[in-house]
Amino acid sequence: MTNTTLENLKVIEDKIKACCLLNNRDPKEVKLLLATKTVPANRIKTALLAGYTLIAENKVQELRDKYDDLKNIPHTNHFIGHLQTNKIKYILQHDVTCVQSIDRFDLAQKINQRLQLENRTIDILIQVNTSMEESKFGISPDKAIDLIRQIAILENVKIKGLMTIGLFSAEEDKIRACFRLLKNLQQDIIKAEIPGVEMTELSMGMSGDYEIAIAEGATIVRIGTAVFGKRIYPDSHYWDESKN
Repeated sequence: MTNTTLENLKVIEDKIKACCLLNNRDPKEVKLLLATKTVPANRIKTALLAGYTLIAENKVQELRDKYDDLKNIPHTNHFIGHLQTNKIKYILQHDVTCVQSIDRFDLAQKINQRLQLENRTIDILIQVNTSMEESKFGISPDKAIDLIRQIAILENVKIKGLMTIGLFSAEEDKIRACFRLLKNLQQDIIKAEIPGVEMTELSMGMSGDYEIAIAEGATIVRIGTAVFGKRIYPDSHYWDESKN
C-alpha cells in the first residue's frame, strides 16, 4: 500500500506538470493538497515523509483524531469542509493555517474574535458555490464580493483567494464552466481593489477534474482518491454537505 501511495503521488505530480506546460503555466504555480478524509494517519505519514506536506481534512473530528500521530512531522494543515461555529476552537487548537471554506460573515467574525483573544491571524479562502447545487455550501457568485467587503474589515482573518467544488458531472464543459466562473470572479475582485484582500489562490479541482481546473487557473488542487485509492462512497457523497 505504501508503494502504491508513493507511485500515485509521482503520477499525479507528473500529470500536474504536464498539464501546466500544456496550458503555458509554471508548475510551481500549482500546489498539490492531499485531501485526507477517511485516510488513516499511517498512510498520510508516508506522503508527508516523501515531501508532500500540504494536507487537509473536511471533518473536524478526523482532524482531531489524527493530530497526535502527525504533529511531529513537518506539514501544513488546511481545512476544506463546512465549519460549524461551535467547532472553531478545534480548528485553531490543531494547527490549521488556512480555512478554505468560509462562506458566511458570522463564521469569519467568530473566528476573528477568537483569534483576537489569542493575538494571532489565520488565512482564509472564500468558498463559492459555482455549480449552484443546493447540496453544496458556498456563497453564491453574485454575493461573493459583498461578503468579501464585509470580511475584509476583520483584522485577524486574511483573505487569500477563493475555493470551489466543481459540478459532479461527466460533462467536461459544465465542470469547466464552474472553474471559469471562479477565475472570472477572482479577476473582478482584483479589479475592485478591496483593502487587505489578496486573490493569489484559487483552490479548485479534485481527483476527477484537477486537469480541467489547472487549465482554468487553479493554484491549489485537492487530491484524495487518485493518491490514496477509492473510498467506500464516491466524492459526491462526502461533499454532499446537506448530510452534515
